[in-house]
Formats: sequence, C-alpha cells, structure tokens
Amino acid sequence: MNQYDGVFLIGFGGPTPGCCKRLDPCPGDEALCFVQCIVGANNMNRVEEVAKHYNEFGGFSPFNELTFKQAAALKDVLKKQKLDLPVYVGMRNWPPFFGEIMEQMVADGSRNVIGIILSSFQSSASWERYQQEVQDVVNTLGNGSPVVHYIEPWYEEDGFVDAVTDLIRSSCLGWSYERFKKADLILTAHSIPQVAAERSPYTTQFLETAKLIASRLDKDYEIAYQSAPDNPPIPWTQPTIENLIESKKGKNVEDIIVSPIGFLCDHVEVLYDLDIAAQKKAKSCGITMVRSGTVGNHPLFIEMLADRIGNILSNSKK
Repeated sequence: MNQYDGVFLIGFGGPTPGCCKRLDPCPGDEALCFVQCIVGANNMNRVEEVAKHYNEFGGFSPFNELTFKQAAALKDVLKKQKLDLPVYVGMRNWPPFFGEIMEQMVADGSRNVIGIILSSFQSSASWERYQQEVQDVVNTLGNGSPVVHYIEPWYEEDGFVDAVTDLIRSSCLGWSYERFKKADLILTAHSIPQVAAERSPYTTQFLETAKLIASRLDKDYEIAYQSAPDNPPIPWTQPTIENLIESKKGKNVEDIIVSPIGFLCDHVEVLYDLDIAAQKKAKSCGITMVRSGTVGNHPLFIEMLADRIGNILSNSKK
C-alpha cells in the first residue's frame, strides 16, 4: 500500500473572474485586488502600474487555467503508470487558496501528499515562503491535517531541460540552420532582490539550467532577468532583459531567441514583460525577437514530474 495518497501542485496564482474575498470592501477589480494583496496598499502607484499589465489581457491571468491543465496532464500520466492519485491545485495569491484545498484533502481522506512547488529555481520567495504558508495551514487545521512531502528541485532534470530545448527549437521553425546558429540566445528568470540571490541557490540553479540547455542546442547564450519593479529601493538581479537587448543595438545582431526558463506557464509576467515590453525594445533596436514557450504541460516535463512521484512511491514501499 502506498504511503502517499495525493499530489499537491503549489502555485503563485493569478486573477480570474470573481471576488477573491481578501479585501473588504472589495475594489470590484480583480487585477487591482490581486496586485494590491501582493504589493500592499502602501504602494498604490506600483499596484496601479502592474494592474495595467493585466488589463492588457482583459484584467485576468491565464495562470490558474494553465496550472489546472498541468494537473490534468499529470493525473493522466500517473494513471497510465498505474498510479491513480488525486492531483490537487492550490494557489498562494488567488482562489483556490491553500487552505480550502487542504480542507478538501481532509474531506477526501488524503493525509500524506506529495507537494510540487511550481517554481524552476529556489529562493526564499519562490520556495520557502510557499512551504511556510502551507505549514501555517497545517497548523491551523491541527490533528488530521495532511502532511506535505516536497519533491526536490528539478532544474537539472532531463525532462525539464529537454522540454525547454524542444520549445526553443519549435519557436524557430522555418529558420535555416545558419540563421538559428547566428541568433543570440537569451534565457530569462524572474529578477529577485540581490540580497535574496546571495542567500539562496536561485542564481546558481538558473545558470546550471542555462548551461545544460545551451549545450543541447550547441549555442552560446546569455542570461537576463525580468519582471523587477521600476526603481526599487534595493538592488535586484541584473541585467534586465530590456537592458541586454538595448546593449545589442548597432552590433550586427539580427535575431534574438528569448526563452523564459524561470517560468512554468505563459502567464502575464511572460505575456507582458516579454511579448509586449521586450518585443517593443527589440523592434526599437532593429532586432527580430522570437519568444519560445514555457514548459506548461509539455509531455517531457509532465512525464518527468510523474517519474519523480513514481520514484517517491517506490521508495516508500521499501
């Protein structure tokens, strides 16, 4: 009998239609509410600025929908492997919140679940904070609460690296071999405060994944960071994607391929910061930019997660 009885996908979340019930009174604007709950009411200029990014896409984010697609794909692969486990999805910043999903686990009788934090690389914000907030729910629920056992980071796993590599090649379909080889490859991750980077393996993991991807493609590469706040009071990781693109102006660079390897689905930070802002910068520099997709529910990525789960289940029987 398996020690584990469920899988828990743990994500950031994004605004979808309907009240999240976090602010009273409700502002009546999902994007504004979402950003305010993250940034805080003391910085409304920043809140309104970021909310405008969501308004470019109708005021909502595809994050939750895409994460549920990942969950469905994972459940299908697990079932094919004779591992018929429920796959739960909980979000930190928008319904379904961790608390309500873990209450559902209790109702379903799931007591030992395998947690998958949906973040490519580890930092306090992208990993430990999720674990702490899940633990807060465990403490609140008390006896009978599910115990969450987390899988280790997958930044070096073939399934992740090969999925990204495949997506990069697919973004350049129709290109000649010479054009692909000549194009500059830029791999991006979310910018974080420099002090947080120095205290975590975030940058090291990012660089290691970048090297593996570039090796498979037999290409040189550069890294860049995106989605940092404008004029932050403390330094954030550099260079920014826009500054890196700007540095290529007038240097005989015709094409750049941008791959957001630090993101697992095409949500607004990818859709706005790359497809709108970075693309605008590239055009102003006379450079053609293509952006490869995120891993999402790519079969290689999902199969890698399923294999990780299968290994944990096998080891639990020994």
